[in-house]
Amino acid sequence: MSEATLERVRRLCMSWPEVTERLSHGEPTWFVRDKRTFVTYADRHHDDRVAFWCAAPPGARDLLVEADPGRYFVPPYVGHRGWLGVFLDVPVEWDMVEDIIGDAYHTSADRAR
Repeated sequence: MSEATLERVRRLCMSWPEVTERLSHGEPTWFVRDKRTFVTYADRHHDDRVAFWCAAPPGARDLLVEADPGRYFVPPYVGHRGWLGVFLDVPVEWDMVEDIIGDAYHTSADRAR
């Protein structure tokens, strides 16, 4: 499950322009213009869950976490900056994940200018 899920997240992240991938803190991480992180994979990185953490537009994280805490969470270390965590070890709504990754890209791309 984990490798196929990682590959799907990777394809979604790499579909955006000027995106690079490299390891950061031992996990696959995607950057805009090789500067700004917009998604980082978390394969049991700080717990026993598979997820990704991503930049989120202002207010979006709290709305999603409140609406569905079994699917979304405030990630450690970057949550205080408004980042969103998305569990991938539950039934994944891939259309929503695609939108969330797109929002993460745009949030970080705006800051990378």
